[in-house]
Amino acid sequence: MIYENSKTILAVQGLRASINGTEILKGIDLTVRSGEIHAIMGLNGSGKSTFAKVLAGHSAYEVTDGSVQFEGRNLLELPPEERARAGLFLAFQYPIEIPGVANTQFLRLAYNTVQTQRGKEELDPLEFDDFVREKMKLLEIKPDFLDRSVNEGFSGGEKKRNEILQMALLEPTLSILDEMDSGLDIDALKTVANGVNQIAHKNNATILVTHYQRLLDYIVPDFVHVMQAGRIVMTGGKELALELETRGYDWVNDSKRSVAGASA
Repeated sequence: MIYENSKTILAVQGLRASINGTEILKGIDLTVRSGEIHAIMGLNGSGKSTFAKVLAGHSAYEVTDGSVQFEGRNLLELPPEERARAGLFLAFQYPIEIPGVANTQFLRLAYNTVQTQRGKEELDPLEFDDFVREKMKLLEIKPDFLDRSVNEGFSGGEKKRNEILQMALLEPTLSILDEMDSGLDIDALKTVANGVNQIAHKNNATILVTHYQRLLDYIVPDFVHVMQAGRIVMTGGKELALELETRGYDWVNDSKRSVAGASA
């Protein structure tokens, strides 16, 4: 939701990034303010997931130009773990499995690490158990979920629920959800989307990275950005996503050509 006089959480200017010498991001400009939900849409290979990974600090990518300010701090100077502690959260399209590590141990460690960063008290195992079970109700997660190894043997829907459960526990300032709808049936999508909606409030912000419009039926964005070839080429409201669903991404190219022709 757009709030008057809301603070800027993320300010990206002229961001360029490469992998193995190949430029993927070719000048990204984006401003995200508190309370807002932004959707970044585009075809496979457009650079949208790369953008998410660069913001999170993925080591495979080299930032070659531009700046990224996160709540007034130079995000690009921070290692990935510091970005997470500062309040940036990335939900992966394909969450990794961690055999032998119980979900409850993993979640409590992550939660207490962030609590320490914020100058707050950690929770002991019993306190955390009560706390996490309340959060699990948001996502309709069964109690035995806590005793299983992290993501091991999880269905696609369970993995995405686990990502959003982490988000609910950590209460990040900026959440980046990369292809959250990938591999989900409609019921699982509704459940996960409901969790995201309940977590969103006027003091945080969300970036949704997605290929399809259907996710945006359940998490309504304030802004929709279309990426092509490493650039944001069009920005609009939620109606832009519906236009893409109806006309396809070729319509974006046709619109760009029409504008270019009119200005020639």
